[in-house]
Amino acid sequence: MSGHNKWSTIKRKKGALDAKRSKAFSKIIKDINVAIKEGDADPENNPRLRLAIANAKGVNMPKENITRAISKASEKGGASFSETTYEAYGSHGVAIFIECTTDNEKRTIANVRMYLNKYNGSLGTNGSLRFIFDRKGIFTIQQGTLVQDEFEMEMIEAGAEDITLEDGVFTVTTALEDFGAMLKRLEELGIEAENAELERIPKTYVKVELEDAKKVMKLIDLLEDDDDVQNVFHNMEMSDELMDSME
Repeated sequence: MSGHNKWSTIKRKKGALDAKRSKAFSKIIKDINVAIKEGDADPENNPRLRLAIANAKGVNMPKENITRAISKASEKGGASFSETTYEAYGSHGVAIFIECTTDNEKRTIANVRMYLNKYNGSLGTNGSLRFIFDRKGIFTIQQGTLVQDEFEMEMIEAGAEDITLEDGVFTVTTALEDFGAMLKRLEELGIEAENAELERIPKTYVKVELEDAKKVMKLIDLLEDDDDVQNVFHNMEMSDELMDSME
């Protein structure tokens, strides 16, 4: 099972840049907070917390930071975060799905509206973009000493829909319902994913001229830089020219 998955490659390269910023740590801390509010502080009994800790390690978050985040999230009266999503359109009909974790929804929606207005975007109704995106499990795993054929067979048996290998990194894609099973299988094999997330993968793409596409990317960057925003997904076609302009 192979093939070039440009979307996953873009997300992985973007993630590598994000990891250099404090935003990556902030995102993990919020994931830990939500996981503990939904479950408990013991990762053995809390799969979502285990995933957050694994992703923290993937961005080289210091162990003491992880421990401190778990301790703080366990305290009574601490900040309480909730998850919310917004569905929007950028200019030229680009669909934008925004995932947030916030302790103040009024602030979050006000900021999202402000960014959209600045770049001629508009907020859509809830559910308006569900037909444009598929929710998939995306795992990035360093090849290291893994033997490609053996690894791919294990992943296929665990429910992988697609596997790519680029620049020494495997990207494994699963259906939404197979995400948990893949996490469990990787744990059983003693393989630590660099990152494991549920992402929204476009079913169709919108082609936008380069200069206009750069403006759409400015909106997406602005959204991603907001402290309350965890993930931004879009269906704009990422041309090689646009990719080069982002490097």
